[in-house]
Order: sequence, then structure tokens, then C-alpha cells
Amino acid sequence: MSQAITPPPATPAPVSVVDDRLSEVGFVTKLLRRPELGALLGALAVGIFFAVTAESFRTLSGMANWTDVASTLGIMAVVVALLMIGGEFDLSAGAMTGTSGLLLGLLTTEWGLSMWPGIVLTVAFAAAIGFTNGYMVMKTKLPSFIVTLATFFILQGVNLGFTKAITGTVRVAGLADVPGANSAEILFSSTFWEPHNFRISLIWWIAITIAATWVLSRTRLGNWIFAVGGDANAARNVGVPVQRVKILLFTITSTAAALVGIMIALRLGSIQAGQGIGEEFTYIIAAVVGGCLLTGGYGSAVGASIGALIVGMAFIGIQFSGWNTDWRFLFLGVILLMAVLVNNLVRSSAEGARR
Repeated sequence: MSQAITPPPATPAPVSVVDDRLSEVGFVTKLLRRPELGALLGALAVGIFFAVTAESFRTLSGMANWTDVASTLGIMAVVVALLMIGGEFDLSAGAMTGTSGLLLGLLTTEWGLSMWPGIVLTVAFAAAIGFTNGYMVMKTKLPSFIVTLATFFILQGVNLGFTKAITGTVRVAGLADVPGANSAEILFSSTFWEPHNFRISLIWWIAITIAATWVLSRTRLGNWIFAVGGDANAARNVGVPVQRVKILLFTITSTAAALVGIMIALRLGSIQAGQGIGEEFTYIIAAVVGGCLLTGGYGSAVGASIGALIVGMAFIGIQFSGWNTDWRFLFLGVILLMAVLVNNLVRSSAEGARR
């Protein structure tokens, strides 16, 4: 008796497996993944609000005022954002602007240097302080919050004590009369587009933002910055020079603070010992509003610039609207809280869309 032959089971059709990283991503999802999206929406809201409440706010001369405030904040917010993306903080950045201006003033008005050698030595000094901050953080393994807080108090004490010991006051004046001051003012503190008088610091701000964006998005160093901020141990295991990257970021931050300090000193022709104190928090607020995470590994230079723009618009908008300028501190606290909430919502939406 013959048995029926059972045919072999059919081979299932191959299933195409697509890596999530290679899958098509919609425009909305791409937009939600951008760290600066929340800041952009906030900037539009703040700009429209003050344009309605204060007529002078929306004029070219008014724009020159609020971009003036935003530009010096923006320069620092961008470099602070790079440092935060790299997973660190610098609480001495504000005091460093005052220290740099005071040092430039002492070198030129008290010790006889002309302006350009004074500027070179001031920038070199600031870079050395930044390098020391980074080196201490890397070698001691202490949180950068603690190390740079100590540097903040050291610089604040030096600004007050040393300046008073040399000049008898807590102020250095007379920079406008130093040889070479005129050419330095053209580069660091001049104005353009008469009669609105936009500040040259606006050009510096835009250029630094473009350069930082290019570094983050187009270079190996940018990849390293995100890597060391996201997971320093994992980055070190794949060959990223974590120590060098972080020390470089601290050095850049202090150097940028020197640039801002020089701008302020040349613009005013003098500098106070208290200059910059407290501004370090404004820099961090601008970076956070722009999408940077306090935990590192996420953010953008453009977002930090937009955050600084919001602060600049608010400070001048409150003044143009005739309100008490003390309300700006309340505004800073509110926008910081709102930015964190909006950024978390946007990031959660992006992650949900990715899944």
C-alpha cells in the first residue's frame, strides 16, 4: 500500500528589515527634532507682543537697541551652549568679562602698554584661566559647577581688591586716550548703518553663531562635543579625546568672555569691578531656552542665539513699554521654566514620532 507524499512546506517570503536610522522621516518629525524649535516659537511670541505694546520696539532704531543687548549675550550664550552640549558648566564666565576689561584697562592706563598688546595679553590671560578650569575639572574629577564657582569667587575678589589697590577705586577709566584705541574701537565697539547705529558686536555675534553651527554640524570636533556630553565613557572607549575636547571648550568659553569684556571696556571707555557679575546665569538661561539640556549631549548654537535674542527683546521691550525694568528678572524666570517644559514636550513628541 503506497503512502501519500507530503509536499515540503512553502518557504516564507523574505521580510524586508529597514534600519530605523535609514527609514524615511517626515518633515514634521524632522522639525520636532530640532532643539531650537521651542526658542523660535518663543521669539516670535515675544517679538509680536512687544511690537504691539511699544511702537518704538518695531522701528530700526529700536531693533538696534535690542540687538545690541542680545549680541553680547548671544556671543557668550553660543560658547556656553557648546560647553553645555559637552556636558559641563562655567559659572565664572560672567566674572571673566569684568576681569578681562579691568585687566585691559590696567595694562593700558596704569602700566603703559598700547591698546593692541594689551588686548593680546588680555585674551591670552583669559585663555589660560579657561585652560586651568578645564584641566582642574578633568584631573580632579570634581563637578565643573564647583570648580568654576570657585574661579568665580576668586575673580570677583581679584576684581575688587586688586583694582582698588592699584587705582584707589573699583573702576578703571581713560581707555579712550590709550594709543591704538581708535583702531581697536573700529573692530570691537563701532557702529554702522546711520542713523540707527547698530553695534559691530551684532556682526561678531552672527559670525560666531555661524562658525559654531558649522563646527557642530560639519566637523569631527562637533561630533566629539556631542559624544562627550552624551556619554563620556562611551566616547572615550571609541577613541574620542574626551579630556582635550572639554579643556578646549572651557578655553573657548573664557576667551569669548575676554572678547565681550574688551568690547564693553572700549565702548564705555571704562570698566567697573562688578561688570559681568550674575551674567553667567543669563548665558545659561539663553542656552537652555535655545534647547540645550542641562545633562549635556543635546542643543544647538542657533538655539542659544535665539534664546539670547529673546532676552534682548524682553529687556528692551519692557523698557520701551514703560514698565518697571525690575520685571525683567521675573521674565527670565518664567521663560526659563517655560523653555524647559516646551523643550521636553517637543523632544517627547519627536521620540514618539520616531517610534
